[in-house]
Amino acid sequence: MKRLWFMSSLSAVLLLGGCLPSFGPDQEEVIQENEEQLEETVMIPDMQLKEEFYNTVLPFKKSASRGLVVNNIYTKYDMQEAEEGLLRLSALHFDPKNYYFQEGQYIDRKTANAWLARSSVNDAGLNPPSGKEGEDDAPIYLAHIVEQNYLTMTDDKKLRLSGISIGLALNSVYYGADGKETELSDEELQKKGIEMADTIVSRLRAKEGLSDIPIVIGLFKQEKRNSIVPGTYFATAYADKGKSSASGWKEVNEQYVLLPASSSIDNYREINTTFNNFKQDIDEYFPSFVNVIGTAFLKEGQMRSLKIQVPIQFYGTSETIGFTQYMTSLVNKYFSKIDIEVSITSVNGPEALIVKRANEEEPFVHIYGY
Repeated sequence: MKRLWFMSSLSAVLLLGGCLPSFGPDQEEVIQENEEQLEETVMIPDMQLKEEFYNTVLPFKKSASRGLVVNNIYTKYDMQEAEEGLLRLSALHFDPKNYYFQEGQYIDRKTANAWLARSSVNDAGLNPPSGKEGEDDAPIYLAHIVEQNYLTMTDDKKLRLSGISIGLALNSVYYGADGKETELSDEELQKKGIEMADTIVSRLRAKEGLSDIPIVIGLFKQEKRNSIVPGTYFATAYADKGKSSASGWKEVNEQYVLLPASSSIDNYREINTTFNNFKQDIDEYFPSFVNVIGTAFLKEGQMRSLKIQVPIQFYGTSETIGFTQYMTSLVNKYFSKIDIEVSITSVNGPEALIVKRANEEEPFVHIYGY
């Protein structure tokens, strides 16, 4: 291990969360026009942690439909990925170097509820109507709508809306009122998702100020209830300025895989073998742990990042330090070419954290409480 840093817990959280405190006037004041065409002063922090991260306009404005996600998306993993995955799709059209991020301000809670309803309950509902008496209800396909706004700076230092991204979170399984589970095929989800996307783009175009704003659309497939891996976006399209529907639908080849994976999954055999060798090295020297679970993120069939959870049973300080040092050496040995995060925990809570980026030689290591 080349570097071991001991920091306060607060410092570690701030650094890794991307929420570094401001110790000086490293921010720029600009003017933003809101949806009522009124002007207000906002600030842009003069710090960008990574090139692929968007700068966020301050003061932070929460999403106009904030709160619905908790009721409509099954797992915390899907909640996070529905937002983060849409950021990745947005970056293909709205370059983080030139655009600023703001949570969605144009689909409010009332509108979102109306669009998520069945058409038999609300005329604006995008989900199928209820079945007739004695018939099963048609599945609810659309679970949630994620909106993100992207702003650009004008020559006279004013921010203006220059892009909108919409993520449609679709159910892979419909849970009926009687407890019956109905699995929905990928083909069915894509067909329904594209139909809904065109309707939403058309409705956004009718809103004041949005007729000429480019819109990115992503279709997100939710995982089943109680899943410990997130779903992913599987299709995306783009509605250029003035277009009333999205076009150029493309497959999004992203996937999350739980490691160790089933031996029957041939597509991940090499990844699985590497992970199992990693586990065996841990078993050999430190057998007193509960389990090691990894969540790999794959793009175009290649592993891009890996998050590993390691619950330990020993509690001694020297054991924790020794285990963390050994774990860091294994990270360098097996996963030197990808982004990786290892969380070591016990019944007392977090014990240590190891973070290494693919383009960095030395990992960041933090042992909590030191």
